[in-house]
Amino acid sequence: MSDPKLTAVGHDEVGAGAVTGTHDEEAGARQNSLWSDAWRQLRRNVLFWIGAVLGLLFVGMALLPAVFARGVDPRSCSLSNSNARPSAEHWFGFDQQGCDYLANVVYGARNSLIIGLLAVIVILVLGVLVGAISGFYGGITDSILSRIADIFYALPLILGALVVLRSGILGRGVVAVAIALALFGWMTAMRLVRSQVIAIKSSDYVAAARAMGASDTRILVRHILPNAVAPVLVYATITIGILIAAEATLTFLGVGLQPPAISWGLQIDTGQSLLRTAPHAVLFPSLILTLTVMAFVLMGDALRDALDPKQRS
Repeated sequence: MSDPKLTAVGHDEVGAGAVTGTHDEEAGARQNSLWSDAWRQLRRNVLFWIGAVLGLLFVGMALLPAVFARGVDPRSCSLSNSNARPSAEHWFGFDQQGCDYLANVVYGARNSLIIGLLAVIVILVLGVLVGAISGFYGGITDSILSRIADIFYALPLILGALVVLRSGILGRGVVAVAIALALFGWMTAMRLVRSQVIAIKSSDYVAAARAMGASDTRILVRHILPNAVAPVLVYATITIGILIAAEATLTFLGVGLQPPAISWGLQIDTGQSLLRTAPHAVLFPSLILTLTVMAFVLMGDALRDALDPKQRS
């Protein structure tokens, strides 16, 4: 004969597993519904498609620069072509060194996008980790982490990155610029995650998971963070464009990437002294930079409207 106590315990464990599984399925269903509704909204948003097409175009430039540069080497230069105007054969003309400017602008996309994406990844890691811990545990932990974020908030993004890069601690390479920008850009992501975690952790399905004995890590990873990711994703999409513009600004100020690196910021910096004699030296990198930033901002705005029920008509 089986022990009634063991049988009861077995039934309790099965029941707990079933309830936990049910809550996981419910959370997954909510997430699937959220993203499917958002995709239906995005498909009808013209601005989203404009941003997506432009974004894919510039990502393609970064991945396959030789194709967009028509096979021209950006470092193949001739002083006889110095500052030559655009023509049917050379669409963007030549720079001061006699290099094909289209090839240089195309190859400049790689460093700019790498810096933007790498900085956003670091921002998300820091923001999500610190925000989740701060919002979930609250109390003294929340106070300490929030005050640390306030300290970083005291320095604007460009000024903070400028100070770090000018000090030479990180160097002047692509990774150094990305880290310097991320160090002063993670606080907003942290605040977004913190507020979402505080709102969600009192939900019924979180209380049920806790009653079933789920650990804090499981509750955060399986129940809270998947439902808190939407505003952070919107912020990250828009921030990519902002960080690309910030990198160009730092490089223009002389503390970002340095020659022989190829960057839109370096091209704008070099071209500013040639504005009267060779305006194309400033026009084309500035135009491409503006379109790149606009692409990510358009996608971020469209994603925000799609994920926010209040924005839906």
